[in-house]
Amino acid sequence: MPTKGLMERIRDGETVICAEGYVFAFERLGYLRAGPFTPEVVVDHPDLVKQMYRDFVRAGSDVVQAFTYYGNRSKFKLVGREDDLEKQNRLALRMAREVADETGTLMCGDICNTFVYKPDDADSIAETKQLFKEQIEWAVDEGADFIVGETFGLIGEALLATQAIKQYGKGRLC
Repeated sequence: MPTKGLMERIRDGETVICAEGYVFAFERLGYLRAGPFTPEVVVDHPDLVKQMYRDFVRAGSDVVQAFTYYGNRSKFKLVGREDDLEKQNRLALRMAREVADETGTLMCGDICNTFVYKPDDADSIAETKQLFKEQIEWAVDEGADFIVGETFGLIGEALLATQAIKQYGKGRLC
C-alpha cells in the first residue's frame, strides 16, 4: 500500500492523476457489448484487465481505479449475469489493489449512475442506496484507498452516492 494517501497528497500540493476509460477501451477491443457496457471482461478475461490497469499506470495515472463502473446488480441483471456480480467486483478490486501495490500507486473503488434512481420514488431510492452499499462495502473489504462516485446525471443520485460513501466507505470519500 502507498505510504501517502490521497488527502495527504492533496494537502501537500501534489497533483494526483486518476486516469481510466476501461469501458471505452474494452468496447473498442470487442470485449464489451455496446448498450449495457457491463464489465464482464473482468471475470471472462482478468489477465487483460490487469494489464490494462498496468497500462494506465504506465501512461501516467497515480491511481488504479478498479473496473467496477456499471458493476451493480441492476446492470448485471440486464445481461443475465447477476450471479457473477460480487465475484466481478471483488476480482476487479483485488487486481487493482495488486497493481497499485506493485506500482506504488493508490487504488480506488468506483460507483456510478445506476439507471434505477428516480427522484421522489421511495422504492427506486431504496434500491439505489442498496446498490451503492454493496459495491462500497466490497471496495472497503478489498482495500480501496478511496472511492470515486462518477457520471451522475441527477443531483439526487449523486447525493445518495456521497452519503453512501460516507456511511459505508469508512473514510474513503472522494
